[in-house]
Formats: sequence, structure tokens, C-alpha cells
Amino acid sequence: MAKGVGFDNSAGPEGHQAVAFRASCDKVVMFNCHFTGYQDTLYAHKEKQFYRDCLISGTVDFIFGNAASVFQNCQIVVRKPGENQHNMVTAHGKKEQETNTAIVLQNCTISGAPDYLPVKDKNKTYLGRPWKQFATTVIMQCQIDDIITPEGYSPMEGTVGLDTGYFAEFQNRGPGANTEGRVTWKAIKKIDMDEALKWTPRVFLKSDEWLAQTGVPFDPDMTPGV
Repeated sequence: MAKGVGFDNSAGPEGHQAVAFRASCDKVVMFNCHFTGYQDTLYAHKEKQFYRDCLISGTVDFIFGNAASVFQNCQIVVRKPGENQHNMVTAHGKKEQETNTAIVLQNCTISGAPDYLPVKDKNKTYLGRPWKQFATTVIMQCQIDDIITPEGYSPMEGTVGLDTGYFAEFQNRGPGANTEGRVTWKAIKKIDMDEALKWTPRVFLKSDEWLAQTGVPFDPDMTPGV
């Protein structure tokens, strides 16, 4: 567990993969921390992980890995990428269908850094792409600014994950939350409240068994009043 710590990788947008933070142990809790980088900023490698009130900034695949991770009430800031790059907020790496892992963004804000906004039409931003065959990403109750391309998602390697992955959006708000222009892969799911509840900390992370004892504030279910 960490509180109020900053992790920075200063390699720059042309530095390609440059991880600022990697977590591989179980029951990781990060509270009010900053993760700053460009490509591959935050590597949620494996096991259960919870991030609350954090700031995460980057460009390509800057939240990635195969952990069972929930990011709650976080600020997610897209930066200006390299000259010919497009931004990908997430890249989940689930290889085996039976593995209970995902990247879940809950009640976060997804916005653009000041240096990115002038180039957002040229250097597009996508909510994510499938790193592995069963990539699973859920974005719910988030404020999404006008920086996300209507397609929402992009392939990574050929057709990997386009039929077998799981990408869901639920109760998001803001101009970037309009799903009418999203890609039509089989992996794109329309979910209801019952399905969305499966991705909350109480169910997905079994938070009653451990997270409640840390003293870190969190919403075990859907964030109220959103």
C-alpha cells in the first residue's frame, strides 16, 4: 500500500515502452498517488489491485497489464504523443478465458492535457485495445471529455481479441461517452446494472475480505449520486 507517492518516467513520447510503475503482488492499494509517463506508464501486472484518487497520465497503452484492477475516482490524463502515434488509454492482457482479470475504470475522469488538445484530431485517442486474446476492459460511471475518437477502440495485432475480448461501457457521461459510433466487434458488450455490479470492488475484488480493512476510502458498489 502507498499513499501520496509520485512515480515518474521521463523517457518522453519518443522513448517507446517506458514503465513508471509496475505492481505484481496481490492486494495492491494505491491512494492519492501520481503516475506520470508516456507509453506504458502503469503496469498492473497481475493479482488484485485497487487505485483510488490517483492521477495517471500517458499516451500509448498507459494503463496495461493482466491484473484484476479497479481504478476508482482517478484522473486519467492523455498527453501529447509522438509525431505519428495515437493514444490508447488501456491495454488489457488476459490470455486465458477462465482468468478473472480486467481493467475497470469507475467514476474516473478521462481528459486531455493542455499540450494534447491542439493535436487531438491528428493524434487520436482510443479508450483501449486488446493486448491479448481475452482482454477485458470496463469503463463505468466515468466523465469522458471530447478527446475520444467515436470508434472508441482500436485493434492491436490483427484480429486478436476482436471477437473474444470484452469491452463494456456503462453509465458514463460527457461528450466522449457517446457510444453510437463505436466499433462493432463481437467483443463490444452492452451491459445492464446487474452485469455492471459484477465489476465493482465488492464483487470483482472481493473487497469485504481485505480492502475494507486498509482504511482507504472506496465505494464497494456503484458510486452513488453519479
